[in-house]
Amino acid sequence: MIVGVPKEIYPGERRVALTPSVIPMLAKAGFEVLLESGAGVSAGYLDNQYQEKGAKIEPARGAVFSRSDIVVQVLCHGANDKNGALDLPLLHRGQVLVGFLRPLAAAQCVQQVARTGVTSFAVELIPRTTRAQSMDALSSMASIAGYKAVLVVADTLPRIFPMMTTAAGTITPSRILVIGAGVAGLQAIATAKRLGAVVSAYDVRPAVKEQVQSLGGRFVELPLETSDAQDAGGYAKQQEEAFYAKQRELLTRVISESDALITTAVVPGKRAPVLVTESMVKGMAPGSVIVDLAAERGGNCDLTRPGETVVVDGVTIIGSVNLASGAPYHASQMYARNLTSFLTNLVKEGKLRPPESDDILRETFLTGGGEVVNARVREVLGMPALVAQV
Repeated sequence: MIVGVPKEIYPGERRVALTPSVIPMLAKAGFEVLLESGAGVSAGYLDNQYQEKGAKIEPARGAVFSRSDIVVQVLCHGANDKNGALDLPLLHRGQVLVGFLRPLAAAQCVQQVARTGVTSFAVELIPRTTRAQSMDALSSMASIAGYKAVLVVADTLPRIFPMMTTAAGTITPSRILVIGAGVAGLQAIATAKRLGAVVSAYDVRPAVKEQVQSLGGRFVELPLETSDAQDAGGYAKQQEEAFYAKQRELLTRVISESDALITTAVVPGKRAPVLVTESMVKGMAPGSVIVDLAAERGGNCDLTRPGETVVVDGVTIIGSVNLASGAPYHASQMYARNLTSFLTNLVKEGKLRPPESDDILRETFLTGGGEVVNARVREVLGMPALVAQV
């Protein structure tokens, strides 16, 4: 079974779906890897490194698609909202597509992918279960983004992170506040702490307090009713606007005392909640920095512009998009291992397993036979339930 790896075409994307290190593992499982020439160069992986591990190189992008039984990408159409549609004519019925497709937010794109006839699996939908941990690409990329967010802050903030005692006097450490203690937030806390900052964190889910403290962060507790703040999958649940209004009121003082703010709060399939208002931004000291990791979903700060950096009253607001691509070597390595675990679960003895036979496949199965088949996605898109999945 041939697994095709086309070069990523999203502007500025430097990751690659598979790295040379996983080729032998895939070969052992019965896969042959066909790579578009140069697909790994931006991530630090050369064609000859793939060939040494047993992959074949194909110079023509169209041939990679036409010859492959399975196509793996980082950003498929949907997640690639810039030029992902260019790949649609290259897909064909009966083919399998695996990657990020942003199924809960890109309705039209999901339906366009369905019309190509491909059987697609969206890695964003991998359940947070013990068995699926090795396949959890969303968490892998969030971890990279959390790390990079701190580096962006450090590069932009006109202060240094650690306390220093020098002949010129003592320099106090920077105060960093992280809102949202999911995978990205926890990595941001750990990274900022390693760089010497004083780190605080807030999350609507009280259960993460211990994790924040274990990384050396101070957990900010607000007098809010949060018993219904987390869903069965461990994600934050969307709350009523009255809740967010009270939350903003209570966070105002905490934010005003911070030198930098990293926001990571998202709700799957929903617009990111606005947690930081313009008045809260104006309450921060000049030179302060906000990195909004929820920018792609509208942003946690109401002044955020996705993909742009703006300055309001001396406060720099960075609408970071696709930060994981900023560390492409290791981001690709992690993603490739996630995909390898997924592919070896998807194919057994050279044949695709029926999606209904496995909970991970069933949850991630997005399109098949010309239809959007994922029940969760159909509900979000307002589509009627299928009588029977294809």
